[in-house]
Amino acid sequence: MSEVPMARRSRITPEREAELYRAVLDLLREVGYDAVTMDAVAARTRSSKATLYRQWGGKAELVVRAMRSQKPGGIADIDTGTLRGDLHTIIGREDDCVMAQNVALMRALAMAVHQNDDLRQAFKELLVEPEIEEFHRIVRRAVDRGEISPDNPALDYVVHMLVGAFATRTLIDDRPPTQEFLLSYIDAVVLPALGVPPH
Repeated sequence: MSEVPMARRSRITPEREAELYRAVLDLLREVGYDAVTMDAVAARTRSSKATLYRQWGGKAELVVRAMRSQKPGGIADIDTGTLRGDLHTIIGREDDCVMAQNVALMRALAMAVHQNDDLRQAFKELLVEPEIEEFHRIVRRAVDRGEISPDNPALDYVVHMLVGAFATRTLIDDRPPTQEFLLSYIDAVVLPALGVPPH
């Protein structure tokens, strides 16, 4: 998948783009990735398929950009002065309802990401890699402040720990992730693994 020039989106207003993204996400939750078609998106949004392909190139990029549009602004500029404060601030940006919606989206994409090369590449390039890089900047600042030893072996697994907690909460406990759960997980698991006092 080649990166799509931003100029290709210039004819769609931000309001219209947001409307299209909401429709795509609704379809994704309703029927799953495989059953989402450009025909269905066009019908739901009163658009032409030609417009959709011209703006987004294909279903994979449209779906991933729709998911990215729902996320709050970048996290790299969050700097409370402590790693705990930064992590708690990140978790506090999405309420429990939004987290539950995100779980439903991830469930709709889980199998498709492994089976569809275009979707997997779009997911990595447009969503996963940018967020991981921003998160690493926050962790590097904590190392620079002296909160974390630069040779702490858990440094390589911070993202895995947080994603794991979010993704497996429903599977293990049959409950959605919540702010309360994730904040307690950070204090009980992530910070101790990094050698950071939880309070």
